[in-house]
Amino acid sequence: MDLERVQRAGVSLFATNGFAATGIRELGGAAGINSATLYHYVGSKEDLLVSIMRACLQELIDAGAAALRASSEPVVQLAGLVSSHVGITAINQLTARVAEYEMRALSAANRPTLQGMRDEYEALFAQVLERGQRVGSFHTDDLAMARLAIVEMGTGVAHWYRPGGRLELHTIQRFFVGAACKMLAVDPAALDGVDYVLPPKLLPSEPHNAFTATAESSLV
Repeated sequence: MDLERVQRAGVSLFATNGFAATGIRELGGAAGINSATLYHYVGSKEDLLVSIMRACLQELIDAGAAALRASSEPVVQLAGLVSSHVGITAINQLTARVAEYEMRALSAANRPTLQGMRDEYEALFAQVLERGQRVGSFHTDDLAMARLAIVEMGTGVAHWYRPGGRLELHTIQRFFVGAACKMLAVDPAALDGVDYVLPPKLLPSEPHNAFTATAESSLV
């Protein structure tokens, strides 16, 4: 599909060169279409960026909301949130990096909407952490700092994960859940027998060769 091909080309170039340094002709060349056809499918370059970021943030929100619906226990909810965040980020490395770092490239007309989506997603973590602290499941001196640390350490997976490395993705997801639990002084037994790891979704914008482009930076 031409739209998906354009989105994959955009993600590759935005992640590698940055949004500002990527031209319309480069996008068309990478997608194998001319500029007129490119405008037909995506409108402006910023429209393309917005569509990529919106799809990525919506998938994070949907997966996070599903994790919260799966249980009423804050520890299990947090485990689902962390594992889905790590999984989606790992298999959509370039898309996740574009969504994370190109918010600054958006115009005043588009930034509030996308920033609102990011805030909505991070609010899922805040909601779980606050309730978990209130009922005694979590123990931390600073909930806001804990939230930032948990989200940011998961986002960092986009810089080094690749399939075929030393560890399988589900093992990495569980490791990060364990790290979040240690940060919050959670009793490890709280997750005994709980299946909170679900296969993440590959977004249409993610280039098929994204992993090979970042393989040299893999730590595992």
